[in-house]
Amino acid sequence: MTSPEISRRQLLQSGAGLVFTLGVSSSGLVYAQDATKEAKKHGADSMPGGTVDNPLVFVSIAPSGQVTIVAHRAEMGTGVRTSLPMVVADEMEARWDRVKIEQAVADEARYGNQNVDGSRSMRHFLMPMRRVGAAARQMLEAAAAARWAVPVAQVKAVQHEVIHTASGKRLGFGELAADAAKQAVPMGDQLRLKKKADFRYIGKGKTPAVDLADIGQGKAVYGMDQHMPGMVYAVVARPAVLGARLRSFKGEKALQVAGVKKLLEIPAYKGAPAFQPLGGVAVVASNTWAAMQGRQALELDWDEGPHARYDSGEYRKLLEKAAASPGKLMRSNGDIEAVMKTAGDKNLVAADYYVPHLAHASMEPPAATALVAADKSRCEIWTSVQDPETCKKLVAGFLGMKPEQVTVNVLLLGGAFGRKSKPDFAVEAALIAQSMPGTPVKVVWTRDDDIQHDFYHAVAADRLEAVLDGKGMPLTWLHRSAAPTIASLFQEGAKGQSGMEMGMGAINMPYRIPNVRIETAEVEAHTRIGWFRSVYNIPHAFAAQCFIAELAHRAGKDHRQYALDLIGPARQLNPEKDLGDGWNYSESPTVYPYDTGRLRAVIEAATRGAGWGRKLTKGHGLGLAFCYSFMSYSAVVVEVAVDDKGEVKVVAVDTALDCGPQINPERIRAQMEGGVIMGLSLAMSSEITFEKGRVRQSNFHDYEVLRHAQQPGAIRTHLVGDSLEVPPGGVGEPPLPAVAPALANAVFAATGKRVRALPIRQLS
Repeated sequence: MTSPEISRRQLLQSGAGLVFTLGVSSSGLVYAQDATKEAKKHGADSMPGGTVDNPLVFVSIAPSGQVTIVAHRAEMGTGVRTSLPMVVADEMEARWDRVKIEQAVADEARYGNQNVDGSRSMRHFLMPMRRVGAAARQMLEAAAAARWAVPVAQVKAVQHEVIHTASGKRLGFGELAADAAKQAVPMGDQLRLKKKADFRYIGKGKTPAVDLADIGQGKAVYGMDQHMPGMVYAVVARPAVLGARLRSFKGEKALQVAGVKKLLEIPAYKGAPAFQPLGGVAVVASNTWAAMQGRQALELDWDEGPHARYDSGEYRKLLEKAAASPGKLMRSNGDIEAVMKTAGDKNLVAADYYVPHLAHASMEPPAATALVAADKSRCEIWTSVQDPETCKKLVAGFLGMKPEQVTVNVLLLGGAFGRKSKPDFAVEAALIAQSMPGTPVKVVWTRDDDIQHDFYHAVAADRLEAVLDGKGMPLTWLHRSAAPTIASLFQEGAKGQSGMEMGMGAINMPYRIPNVRIETAEVEAHTRIGWFRSVYNIPHAFAAQCFIAELAHRAGKDHRQYALDLIGPARQLNPEKDLGDGWNYSESPTVYPYDTGRLRAVIEAATRGAGWGRKLTKGHGLGLAFCYSFMSYSAVVVEVAVDDKGEVKVVAVDTALDCGPQINPERIRAQMEGGVIMGLSLAMSSEITFEKGRVRQSNFHDYEVLRHAQQPGAIRTHLVGDSLEVPPGGVGEPPLPAVAPALANAVFAATGKRVRALPIRQLS
């Protein structure tokens, strides 16, 4: 199988296999430069399918007046199935209580890009959806003007009606629908977008999620809920070690389990893993319990291959050694070597940081239902998937079909965090269904399957060094990062972080430091490495933000003020020319500059909300961290209380975000709160370890997530900005990276003890 077209295709553009040169900016900054740069596209134009803004694709109006708006992107808790249709409804002057949302199937040729990875939904589709709504409104107005034989300037759409302002005559949307559909679609300068003051829903925070009632009442349909008449259920016995091949298996005992109907060998993947199934044996039964009991009865003989030697403890030593040694240059300005040679030991600060592998562990484990037609001419999939188009193409390839022969129905996702854009589970269902044409087959992953066969977040070791001047400010900044690359999914032998991965919080640091050097180590991957909520921002922010706190302490200065001094005055930086970041989350460096004024503002908002500088009782401490990611600016202040036994209790968290225009503030706050809980969970307890190539954790008893009693007493969210003068940023991922370092810094403030490795429970 060839690798499918993927959401983060810039990974391969900036990773192994393409030509790199060293570019030099006008400021003398040296940075990695893609030789294919002249053909580079930005934003939505760089994504498969691009954008579509045709109202005839997204909007339909029934004679009754009901407006149906297509949600073309998957809902996994971000609120996108509400927020984007809400934008359309606002611009077209539709009454929200008369709007119905219809989920699109996989069809990027019709709807534009449908991959919800990368916090891109509002970033890429705010303006297209505004244009869809405005065009629909103007087509309704034109139809009414024609009906009344009056100038279109005399009519106006107002809350599901079009009014003739001179006479007061009114026509409902339903009465005009047929005529409006025949009108020319206004484009370009013909479109009249609303002014911010005229918005009814956008920015108001009063539009509840369209799925909220169904979710609360247990009526919502997730991938795991799909049920069809005559359906059978399947689980798969997968290899415990990446790349293991099945020598043989005995299935007689499994077939004797009541309810087991069929065993099917799924071939091991070839080449790089990509999104291919791991292989193994599928057990098909009349119910999931029988399938699981049948799987337990299988006798399997594996050739485990070279990754059976993978031990995460030994790998940590390798990473830390690599991070302490010179690596591949990713950014350089000034002359760091010259300063280091003349610096005394008392002016040098160095620290090492470590973040382990992490599992996505979304609330709903992977599940997919597939039905191959009796004549094997078509396949239909029902699943919770973040990237339906890739799912469609991958399934088609495995079944020997054309993509148009495959339909992917997108159901609600019970969490995802990047896991469900990798549709190996849907391919498993399709392969089993192909062997049973005419019978719907649901593949179910248990929690153990989910934990032990994930696409794990990269383990990372980071080393930072700085030489301080007489005032305690850094003259140099050396950041070396060692972690396996996501490119290893798609290219065998790929090693070390790409420019895209290092562009997440390592290369693109905006501090006023004259001598900077950023390096990465080329280390091998021994398991499937996949994107995870906020991706490499997690280890890079943990290291850099803890290190800044250490520098402030070394200088004897207040951390908040030290950080603001390090950032310097408000200014706009070109990510490529000024910071050496040629990726910039795929966005244009001129449309999306790095605005240090916005970064300062979120730091000030979070610290103000937390009462920074107030006197704290013994054992309490405040910790600060901040991050720029996915075109948004975030800051977090954590207050902890540490008792005499060393138990850490999070008292409160203040989190601030500037994502540009705040389209649906209620959902932004929900994402911020969820990011805090997830960030605390990763910092305090979550860890995946390997021994003999096997994941040692299997469920929530040993892959721990935050328990209810551990949650903070208060989470206060401070939204900053909300200007249509800047383009929208991401919301789903930016809340996460600053949480762990803020917690670690708070622990130091409370106890004087540094946290340089996660999870915190590792430390005595």
